[in-house]
Amino acid sequence: MAVPQKRTRNTALTVLVLLAMLVLAVYIGIEGWTMGGGESGGQVTVLGYLAMALGIAATLALGIGLMVLVFYSARRGKD
Repeated sequence: MAVPQKRTRNTALTVLVLLAMLVLAVYIGIEGWTMGGGESGGQVTVLGYLAMALGIAATLALGIGLMVLVFYSARRGKD
């Protein structure tokens, strides 16, 4: 069975766009990681670490909560 030419072209375009976005994200990440200076000399303050910890905890809680709801729904036959 032959794959239509348009579908192959769309897939290639999608992969190309996603790769370009990945390269851009890596570039921005490297630039942000290596940039220094500012008032604190590029050091993270205690408040910065606290904000990071709270953000990580909130993200984990949300992810775990949503996964619990997915499994609960599947077990109860609600999906």
